[in-house]
Amino acid sequence: MDVRRADERYPGGDPAAGITSRHAFSFGPHYDPDNLRFGALLACNEERLAPGAGFDEHPHSHTEIVTWVVEGELTHRDSTGHETVVRAGDVQRLSSAGGVRHVERNDAAVPLTFVQMWLAPLDPGGEPAYEIVRGIADSTPYAVPEAGAMLHVRRLSPGERTAVPDGAYVYAHVVRGEVDLDGERLGAGDAARITDAEGVEAVAVGRAEVLVWEMAAR
Repeated sequence: MDVRRADERYPGGDPAAGITSRHAFSFGPHYDPDNLRFGALLACNEERLAPGAGFDEHPHSHTEIVTWVVEGELTHRDSTGHETVVRAGDVQRLSSAGGVRHVERNDAAVPLTFVQMWLAPLDPGGEPAYEIVRGIADSTPYAVPEAGAMLHVRRLSPGERTAVPDGAYVYAHVVRGEVDLDGERLGAGDAARITDAEGVEAVAVGRAEVLVWEMAAR
């Protein structure tokens, strides 16, 4: 298990424009050849947008983009005609496939915080696709078969235990609160990369929210 702390993330965004980003993997000018990906996961970005701030239209291709809103509302528009407001508890996925363009903005009057994760597809190309699951229930897995991956959302009460899925690659990101993961204390923004996970358990210190990716071997 490889634990990466919140303060080890690469800074990014444009603070003057109301955009603050923290990247878990090599990103943009922060090139690190030893930290390009883990399993299918290419990026796990913590994004904070001030009211009125956002990312103007930009392209993506050959990437599965999964977004989890922590607080606030994210306005999404893409070149396939989808326009959606994503709220806390919703899972949004944009399959960029052969190519798509999108806009992400905070059109609300309160700050927006979200986690965006990029996964490499098993096969490149194809047609873009969009999906949103409103208010996903706790412990209900969300499958991204294009990347051979499954997202598990865990919202834990103080002292609650939960099994971490067994898998070739497992990535656990703490959204809020603290958990003990196999003897390691993880706080908000911390993440653990587990190879050949088997029998791992997480215990909430207080109330906690954790995103866990279960990914197949490649």
